[in-house]
Amino acid sequence: MKKTNIPPEWLIPNWDAPQNIKAVMTTRQGGVSLMPFDSMNLGDHVNDDPKRVAKNRTSLKKRLNLPNDPFWLTQVHGVKIANADKQSTDTVEADASVAHKVGSVCAVMTADCLPVLFCNRQGTVVAAAHAGWRGLHAGILEQTVKSMNCLSSDVIAWLGVAISAQHFEVGAEVREAFISVQNEAIDAFIPSAKKGKWLADIYYLARLRLQAIGVTKITGGESCTYSHEKLFYSYRRKAKTGRMASLIWRTN
Repeated sequence: MKKTNIPPEWLIPNWDAPQNIKAVMTTRQGGVSLMPFDSMNLGDHVNDDPKRVAKNRTSLKKRLNLPNDPFWLTQVHGVKIANADKQSTDTVEADASVAHKVGSVCAVMTADCLPVLFCNRQGTVVAAAHAGWRGLHAGILEQTVKSMNCLSSDVIAWLGVAISAQHFEVGAEVREAFISVQNEAIDAFIPSAKKGKWLADIYYLARLRLQAIGVTKITGGESCTYSHEKLFYSYRRKAKTGRMASLIWRTN
């Protein structure tokens, strides 16, 4: 991967992945979209100028020296997993994709939800998942790991940038939903200043879910989309906004 072409603001996962695994998360920097999508908006569903989105996607492929176009998904906060090895021009409705073939590029788009990238220690399979609280609760991460068809203990996961607990306010029903599945989830919620509301740590919740199925090598989850306006899109900060992409692929 030609790192010299990647804007320094984009993120490279801080994980111990095999050398043949390449991964990156874009930020809002480095594109051609105008306000309020400025500037590296990769979402074609947010009412941005389609020509500018297309230019951003073309630039993305060139900068990363991608072997193929990213396998873009229509994300619906569900648990369906798509096969990125089956390249198609048809719209695929799913919230994660997995690839076993060299050159297939898994991708998810986010603007507060949690993007999670996966590979195995052997470097033979990769995956990308989009985890909002609904998908996370429904089991999108567990289903993604299952679709990789390898031992959970061999899976390595990186948590991309999402909204932090400081700004992620949810209702009591969300808290109860997670606690009903895992008692330990109670530690992911603290009372909000608003009565009946809670602040949720989506990073902690994701780690709990992954650890419960045997995934122990987990890194990332250190920043906040809401707090850093110059770097990240945030739907909760401003509903009319762009989308960042988290991508992963094999080179051999």
